Amino acid sequence: MSQSENKVRAIIAEDEGLLARDLNKRLTAAWPELDIVAMARNGPEALQTISDLKPDIVFLDIQMPGMTGLEVAQRLPFKPHIVFVTAYSEHALAAFERDAVDYLLKPAQDERLQQTIDRLKARVSSKAPAQDLEAMLNGLLNRKTANYLKWIRAGVGNTVHNINVDDVLYFEAEDKYTRVIARQVESLVRIAISELDEQLDPEHFQRVHRGTIVNLRCIKAIHKNDLGNLELSIEGRSEKLAVSRAHAPNFRQM
Repeated sequence: MSQSENKVRAIIAEDEGLLARDLNKRLTAAWPELDIVAMARNGPEALQTISDLKPDIVFLDIQMPGMTGLEVAQRLPFKPHIVFVTAYSEHALAAFERDAVDYLLKPAQDERLQQTIDRLKARVSSKAPAQDLEAMLNGLLNRKTANYLKWIRAGVGNTVHNINVDDVLYFEAEDKYTRVIARQVESLVRIAISELDEQLDPEHFQRVHRGTIVNLRCIKAIHKNDLGNLELSIEGRSEKLAVSRAHAPNFRQM
């Protein structure tokens, strides 16, 4: 990695390897002077790496194992320029926009990424101080923006199962019900998939079709079929899930 004093130093903290590598590649192409000095895969590693290397800029995932990006930012011993990376849906970003925080919505679109780069370049070249995060972070950490669904009560025959949503591979609409495809069991719940979508953590669950929501952590591979449409392979399952044209941009960059 370059040690040139002319380069701006940055760290990417992102637990999803594909997204981290994609962001690294696109930042390098769009901002050659940016030196990505390290990548961290979880909250504690991010805190240690950022504290040790003291980069100018940090691209910090909100939801990471061990410690959230907000908690990492709050505990840093110095103030780099921070860009939060989030999978939150658009309506949930109001908290960030009100506090004028830089953020990128996963997966970052080219135009939005370029806007962030231009803003960072201006701040770095003018030697502007990093944003004062303390009050904003306290507000975001204490704000109850979402109480996401943790357990699902679903019927299988005459038995009702308590299913941890982390064990769900995907949800699929079926008439007035929603099929729950979990690691150990398949069941039905009487709830519309659109209503269910609003109760799931967008960091981990994403709609890939009007009638399908997938646990992003369970995607094994992304394929392109003979017609050029995307399909997903899911861990432990033989079927492939179709990705609609509306949702395909979210997966082409993964």
